[in-house]
Order: sequence, then structure tokens, then C-alpha cells
Amino acid sequence: MAKLGLIADVGGTNIRLALVEPERGELLKIKKYRCAAFPGIEDAIRTYLDEVQEQVEHACIAIACPTNADWISMTNHSWAFSCQETQRNLGLQHFWVINDFTANAMSLPTLSEQQKIQIGGQPPRAGAPITVYGPGTGLGVAHLVSVDGRFIPLACEGGHADFAPVSDLEIKILSFLKQRFGRVSNERLLSGPGLVNIYEALCHIYQLPVQQYQPSDITEKGLQGDSVCQQVLSLFCQMLGSFGGNLALTLGSFGGIYIAGGVVANFREYFLSSDFRNQFEEKGRFSRYCGQIPVYLITAEQPGLQGAAAYLRQELGYKLID
Repeated sequence: MAKLGLIADVGGTNIRLALVEPERGELLKIKKYRCAAFPGIEDAIRTYLDEVQEQVEHACIAIACPTNADWISMTNHSWAFSCQETQRNLGLQHFWVINDFTANAMSLPTLSEQQKIQIGGQPPRAGAPITVYGPGTGLGVAHLVSVDGRFIPLACEGGHADFAPVSDLEIKILSFLKQRFGRVSNERLLSGPGLVNIYEALCHIYQLPVQQYQPSDITEKGLQGDSVCQQVLSLFCQMLGSFGGNLALTLGSFGGIYIAGGVVANFREYFLSSDFRNQFEEKGRFSRYCGQIPVYLITAEQPGLQGAAAYLRQELGYKLID
């Protein structure tokens, strides 16, 4: 049996680590630590390996920051490290560091039917491009294509594309946010902070006093029936659908559009009954085109770890699907 590999999913607050059996892809001994408990990622990895009493030769780290250079510096945490130096210090034969949404993309072929919920559309077309996007602290986007039996993730910064309003109210929201930010990207609305931006824009439009709400406050009050916060959630779902439809048009994602990220999970049932799908398909002459494309909400508990495991396995020469 192939030796176990080490995988990690690193965010601004927590690091999740696990072992993966390369042949079958089974995740073992999952543990979560607070990043703030360690001076650096190497210390966290050593602590984990000591606790599980394992030695590894291969590792793949999914991390929420750019990964296109040897020096990795986290956006929302103080950790920074050299990939080559870390690999050498840990005695690893292979050490891959990938973006968190690259990991999300790589997880998609490994998701079971129980780890996703389909939201409209027809069955996915085999071999067609796949897209994943998701609101969290920011708005991540990545794509996945299949070439000769291998899955190739396409990293991008699609969340920073310009916000495109589709209603008079959205135009007013854009006008308000332009005064604040100048240029308004999709991430300014489709993220945790985006919920606050939409809320404050509505308060300005309706001439209401602005409360100092956090994203969780808006979600909670919206679900409890607060009229403004409920409208925030409604607009958020519509905008998320419109943006997803734009991604589908751009790549021809007939393999499916997948939604990840922590924000939607906080109001899943509301989202599933929202106007999301209608706005996804509302593309004028290309509404029927988008109507064929399936959308999935990812419900897997550890998609980042699954994706890091899939990346490691494929790099070691294992097939992800038969």
C-alpha cells in the first residue's frame, strides 16, 4: 500500500490537517487547530504529525492566498513561509502548495451525491468544463477541465470582475457603492462583508438609520423577518445567481456550476427557496442555454481537504475517477 500523504486546508483562523490514503483517497485522522496557536505553518504540521505518530513523504497544502511563487504570505494571517525551505525542513519528497479555490475545484470529481444538492438544470455533460465559486470572506472562483483523464484546475480572480446590475434597485446599490469604493467588483456584494455593503446601501436608498451590523447579524435578522435584512438576503441570492450565470456563459460550464464557501451555508434553506435559479437563467437570448446547466450547492464538510487530497493523488499518478 502506498505511504500516507499529508494534506492541509489553511484559512485565516483555522488549519485543518489530515492524512490521505493515495490509492482510495480516504481521509484519516482529521484535526483542526487555531492558526494563532503556532508561530508558523511548519510548527502546526510538526505538532500534527507528532500527535498522529506518522511520517510522510508527500504533502499538499491548500491555503487562502496567492500561491504562484516560492514565498507564501497569507492575506488574513501573519504566517509566511518559503515552500522550498519548508519542504526541506520537513524532509518531504514532494510539497505542493495550492490556492484554496484550486482545492475546491479539485474536490468536485470526488464529491458523492450526498455531498451536493442539485439546483435545476439537466444532468452534467461528461468531459465538459466545470466551475466553482463561493462567497466567504471574499469571493473565490476557479474552473476545472478534463484532459486525457487528468483534471486541470484553472485558477483565476473572477470574484474581482466588475459587478453588473440587472435591475433599477441594483443600479442604485451600485451607485451608492461607487461613491465608497470607486470601482465595484462582485466581491463587494457577494461575500460576508458584501452583506453589510448591501444592507448599508438599502438604508441609504430608503433613508433609514444604519445599524452597526456584522454579516451574521444580517443573516439572523433576515431569517427572523426583519424587512431590510430579509431584502438583503433576497438580493444576495439573486446577485449570486446572476453572477453564476455569467460564469456559465463565459466558460460554457456544462459540467456544472458548484457553489462553495461559508456564507450560503448560514441560510441554506432560504437560499434553496430563493430566486437564485431564475436569475441564473435570466440571460435574454441565452436563457435556454443557461437553463440546461446544472448548479450544485456543495454540502461536504471538508471540501478543501478533499481537494488537496485529490491534487496530491493525481500528482502521484493516481486516477481520481474510473
